[in-house]
Amino acid sequence: MSNREIPYKIYLEENEMPTQWYNVRADMKKKPAPLLNPGTLQPMTPEELGHVFCDELVKQELDDTTPYMDIPQEIQDFYKMYRPSPLVRAYCLEKKLGTPAKIYYKFEGNNTSGSHKLNSAIAQAYYAKQQGLKGVTTETGAGQWGTALSMACSYFDLDCKVYMVKVSYEQKPFRREVMRTYGASVTPSPSETTNVGKKILEAHPGTTGSLGCAISEAVEAATGMEGYRYVLGSVLSQVLLHQTVIGLETKKALEKYDITPDIIIGCAGGGSNLGGLLSPFMGEVLRGEKNYRFIAVEPASCPSLTRGKYAYDFCDTGMVCPLAKMYTLGSGFIPSANHAGGLRYHGMSSILSELYDQGLMEARSVEQTSVFEAAEQFARVEGILPAPESSHAIRVAIDEALKCKETGEAKTIVFGLTGTGYFDMTAYEKYNNGEMSDYIPTDADLQKGFDGIPQMPN
Repeated sequence: MSNREIPYKIYLEENEMPTQWYNVRADMKKKPAPLLNPGTLQPMTPEELGHVFCDELVKQELDDTTPYMDIPQEIQDFYKMYRPSPLVRAYCLEKKLGTPAKIYYKFEGNNTSGSHKLNSAIAQAYYAKQQGLKGVTTETGAGQWGTALSMACSYFDLDCKVYMVKVSYEQKPFRREVMRTYGASVTPSPSETTNVGKKILEAHPGTTGSLGCAISEAVEAATGMEGYRYVLGSVLSQVLLHQTVIGLETKKALEKYDITPDIIIGCAGGGSNLGGLLSPFMGEVLRGEKNYRFIAVEPASCPSLTRGKYAYDFCDTGMVCPLAKMYTLGSGFIPSANHAGGLRYHGMSSILSELYDQGLMEARSVEQTSVFEAAEQFARVEGILPAPESSHAIRVAIDEALKCKETGEAKTIVFGLTGTGYFDMTAYEKYNNGEMSDYIPTDADLQKGFDGIPQMPN
């Protein structure tokens, strides 16, 4: 099959959309470690988790044996408004690079929220509505998750309270206004509206915040109000489960044209988009059917996989959430105010952490200016302005394609283009004005975070 027989955009038919989510944990011989109660250090029970999360989502969080879970029809119907999303052959980028590599990207930005986050937001809002709740609370970094959840809550007539990392709240006022347009209340975090927010501000005056801070505030708010639960946009196993619609669609689209990827790349903050993209392919590896290279790309300013510790740690800065075993920089680590707000979490999904620890995927950290260089290069030839988060994957996809140019290998590269960057113009302005800088934490900076990781008994 010649290159030109493969269209620029590979679309699935509506009847080819996934009707089930794929749970990669079912194929993992060594399962991710369980969430622990920080008081007893015992695995969290459904009852304990049910005080914070919706009941059905708790079941999904704890199920590591069921390989496929049905997607409720109402969620499937909502997905049809913007799914299936296209798998795009980056012919123009290939030509510009002069590479023999074949580059594909799964584009998740073709909805009003501008990102993949809506895949899980609508599911979590659906289960909250089914449970008869009044509303939900959450955190957001770059604002994509908050936007997606506000849309989903509006659809189901649920109240939505969003704690937005302060630096993003200030950098992205229009993202904030989209959330408010859909009916959400948005509070910059850390704030004076919660006890944990006040404590963080007292300990770190003038802090720009972090996802760990915002999570603490959102959990406190949810547990303090009748009829509310907390929902999370990444990290948790339930979120990665919902995001597998990305990988399942990608796999089916590739199979339509007998395409087998060599390398699969995704940006990595908490792990939702990367986990969603790679899970169906990782399942084949775990079952001994195929081999792929998986590369997680994270910012050099928040390098949880490449420089973190694999240990039990709090999921939040206020230490009110369960302990998760993950690659972490310490729950007290507050990264620099870089422009990839969605990648500023101190830890990584327990699923991806376990896969990485087993050597089944690679990790790479990249600097901010290099990321925006790749973003502009991509935008000028492919016609999409990418989100800063997505641009981390673009950076490494370009790097791998240039390696193919050196070696003459025609590898097939697939990466996740998780969203658009039209609310990130402050960041692009900084880059274009030559005002953007790179920050890489020193070992001493990281040690401060590591010092706060709980010491677990042997």
